[in-house]
Amino acid sequence: MIDFAFHEQQLEFRDQLRAFTEKQCTAADVRAAWRSELGWSPARWKALGGLGVTGVTVPVEQGGLGLGMVDLALLLEEAGRAGLPEPLAETTAVAVPLLARMPTDAASPAQKWTAAVAAGDAVLSVAGPGLPTMVTAGAQLAILFDGETIYAVEAPQAVSIRRSVDGSRTLWDLGPEAPSATTVVLRGEPAAELWHEGCDNGAWATSAVLVGVADRLIEMTSTYAKQRVQFGKAIGSFQAVKHHLADALIRLEFARPLVYRAAWSLDFRDPEAGRHISMAKSAASDAAVLAASVALQVHGAIGYTWEYDLHLWMKKAWALAGAWGDALWHRARLLGQVDW
Repeated sequence: MIDFAFHEQQLEFRDQLRAFTEKQCTAADVRAAWRSELGWSPARWKALGGLGVTGVTVPVEQGGLGLGMVDLALLLEEAGRAGLPEPLAETTAVAVPLLARMPTDAASPAQKWTAAVAAGDAVLSVAGPGLPTMVTAGAQLAILFDGETIYAVEAPQAVSIRRSVDGSRTLWDLGPEAPSATTVVLRGEPAAELWHEGCDNGAWATSAVLVGVADRLIEMTSTYAKQRVQFGKAIGSFQAVKHHLADALIRLEFARPLVYRAAWSLDFRDPEAGRHISMAKSAASDAAVLAASVALQVHGAIGYTWEYDLHLWMKKAWALAGAWGDALWHRARLLGQVDW
């Protein structure tokens, strides 16, 4: 039997991050980050390191907390709720666990870089097969997989810069020659297996962020509906508006426990973890996209404006819904695992 309840320390950690973001990651701060060269703030990342947030999954002997995905789940959800521009999910849920499972020989960059992540001094990025190779802007280490070999690229340099609809997801194009002067970390079947695990981690982490994004969109829209008056009444009193918001909330509340279940499966290496992750990602993607749609519809014309904060979370929902596999891809994966 699985207990989905979080313990007091996990909830307190979540509350500490919320208190931090309410002061240092306001909508104005998110806008400022989007306009910046990187799309995120190294100073805020350093502050997150001071809170212990960046080091949640880093081993204790390397300066981290040595915790798992269940402990990370609420923090990622809170990051989505705050619109946190920093690459917390990619670094803590994907790159750090990848490094932790790589061979610990003299050539391995794991110990050096995971310690730097825990201190808030480095962000890590990952990129899979396909050209161009694009990694998070400003990453100090990029972990690349070309289909056969995992490489570690220290201080990656951009050939060109690409902007996403989500302003915090600025990407550096490293070009086709990126792996030529890098450290080979792992080859062959072990590399492919490890990369697939990293992809599962990425899908799960993104689903946790999407739950937070959807929650914030629903909260913003509910608040607006209580304040916006038409025909002498708050539009939130209209049955059609209530139904739209209720539909979005129900979709979110069905997705949230799936995300928590997948986190448990990852921590305990459940043989069916992949199935649980696909369930979580498809549900969370749908919940965030629906929340964005309802939010835009209820807000009306003001929701289309750059000056209004709504678009910061809508764009994040749209961008992340397709990251690490969209809902359709994950449903197809689930269908392939069904015994007929």
